[in-house]
Amino acid sequence: MIDRRKATSEASESAGGARRSRRQAAFAWLALLMPLAGCDSLQSDVDSFFSDLSPPTPAQAAAWASDLNDPENQRRGLSLLSNAPWGGDEPYVRLYRLYVDEPTDPLVKATAVQALGRWGDSKDAAKIADFLASPASLVRLSAAKALQRLHDPAVTDRIWIRLVDENEDALVRVELAIALAQYPGDRSFQALCLALDARELVVNLAAADSLRILTGQDFGLDRRTWLAWYASTAKPFASEEVFLYPTFTRKITFLDRLAFWKSYVFETPAPPRGMDENELESTYSPEPFGNIGEGP
Repeated sequence: MIDRRKATSEASESAGGARRSRRQAAFAWLALLMPLAGCDSLQSDVDSFFSDLSPPTPAQAAAWASDLNDPENQRRGLSLLSNAPWGGDEPYVRLYRLYVDEPTDPLVKATAVQALGRWGDSKDAAKIADFLASPASLVRLSAAKALQRLHDPAVTDRIWIRLVDENEDALVRVELAIALAQYPGDRSFQALCLALDARELVVNLAAADSLRILTGQDFGLDRRTWLAWYASTAKPFASEEVFLYPTFTRKITFLDRLAFWKSYVFETPAPPRGMDENELESTYSPEPFGNIGEGP
């Protein structure tokens, strides 16, 4: 006669063993992935990997960007359009300008400002500079980044005034300090020297780097040395370097390589749009600023 208790116990042990085997297999898979992809970015890489299997079409992105009833769809659509290789086509640039001009959700406004900074021209710089006074810090941050890509000396004062405002967010001031490196002049120099004494180290470092670009000198975070050198130099900007707006790069991960159908090409730093060719050195070439994200 069959011992039901014994059979039940054996079945339970068998099921438990199967569960343990599955857990062990899962842990082994994670243990394999973590050193290769990085623990912190593993989840985002997995999400990105599967979302890339069915990315939105250009028509879907345009439909989202035009959805006046859903700010999240607008933001998502604008972001997809502006990051596409054809995102600078005239119809899309008109769309970015429309959202910049019209009252919208702050996230949508910030995305539109960033898109216009990427694909607009120097005539858009003054309009973007208006948003340095926005009550939303995210919009101000997008405006500061956008002004790194558009060159118009008329906005210089609006940049440095916000840079020396101690009530401004540190992240915004960092981007303003970077943007100011394309405008050689006394007011730019003095504002950057003031930023060397800011409470936030990131602001200090950004200001020091911009001073180096403007002058070709490197006195680190020592404001007194910078000012003494400036007072004793007849042509402080004679050795000015070419300003290149910064771009985002990252290393290609293990899961990126698994997505063999997707090409990863990152932007290369370049001079702002609207900068006179006479202001650029004839030896300028983007090659030294190669993208670390381009794997073999």
